[in-house]
Amino acid sequence: MSPINPTLPASVLAPPIEKGSSLWHDAWLRLRKNQLAVFGLIALGIIAISCFIGPLLSPYGYEEQNLELGASAPGAAHWLGTDTLGRDLLVRLLSGGRVSIAVGLSATFVALTIGVVYGAVAGFFGGKRDAFMMRTVDIMYSLPFPIFVILLMVFFGRNIILLFVAIGAVEWLTMARIVRGQVMAVKKMEFIEAARSLGFGRRRIIFRHILPNILGPIIVYTTLTIPSVMLLEAFLSFLGLGVQPPMSSWGVLIKDGAEKMEEFWWLLVFPGTVFSLTLFSLNFLGDGLRDALDVRSSKD
Repeated sequence: MSPINPTLPASVLAPPIEKGSSLWHDAWLRLRKNQLAVFGLIALGIIAISCFIGPLLSPYGYEEQNLELGASAPGAAHWLGTDTLGRDLLVRLLSGGRVSIAVGLSATFVALTIGVVYGAVAGFFGGKRDAFMMRTVDIMYSLPFPIFVILLMVFFGRNIILLFVAIGAVEWLTMARIVRGQVMAVKKMEFIEAARSLGFGRRRIIFRHILPNILGPIIVYTTLTIPSVMLLEAFLSFLGLGVQPPMSSWGVLIKDGAEKMEEFWWLLVFPGTVFSLTLFSLNFLGDGLRDALDVRSSKD
């Protein structure tokens, strides 16, 4: 056997090891290639920043009235016009965006917490416990969700915090089903059996080993739940059960605009446009995340 030639370059003697990439890094690269998802992400960022910073920079308050001005068309002083009480529509639109976004995020967090825990327990234990828990979900599915929310608000009063909880309490059912199915698939894998053989407790296996491995579907459905929650809040506002004056939300503004759309078109067009753009952006981002987090697409 001939000795190794010391004059050969180091790259020939020891080829460089290619640096690997994580699944999350690959998912981010795939998400960046999805133009609609990138558009949705940018649009959501612009809308959110505008809603939370815009009212602070405006010379008008969202409650400030000018009854002499009344409902005026868009102009130099009021870019999006004013409502029938002379309030600046742009400020009310941005302030209402704060409430709508807060309702969407908070109610989705409530639904996420209940649905993930409920579905994980049902899927992990299986058997009679799983059958009972999922039959309960089926029964709740048969109830009309808006009526259930209305009953909660009638019995416990109408306030913004209860609105978060009430909407979240009826939006967790689909999340529970998704998590249950994912848990039932993951719990049969070898690394879960290894965790059991090492004597790990059930709680640690569920929250430390199973849930981190199903974050993809959870994240995707979370982005699709937010627009559903915001639509439900808008529906409740049409019924007069949403955000109460003097506060506003996009649902309240659309309701007020729909009542006066024949005379003052801007009261409906601008809130409806921003609300629709937000919902479209959330759906585009959700679809993009679904494709990006699909492991099967990693071969593309």
